[in-house]
Amino acid sequence: MPITTIVVVVLILVLIGAIPAWPHSRSWGYGPSGIIGVVLVIVLVLLLLGRI
Repeated sequence: MPITTIVVVVLILVLIGAIPAWPHSRSWGYGPSGIIGVVLVIVLVLLLLGRI
């Protein structure tokens, strides 16, 4: 269980870091944060279902 908590926290931090709010990442659009958001949702659903 502690590993899944660490994975969820790391994914949330990466999601926040991927938001295009800084000048070097404005041209990326919302692609990186969208992909990471989908991965985070999948991990959370699997966590809630008890599959992880």
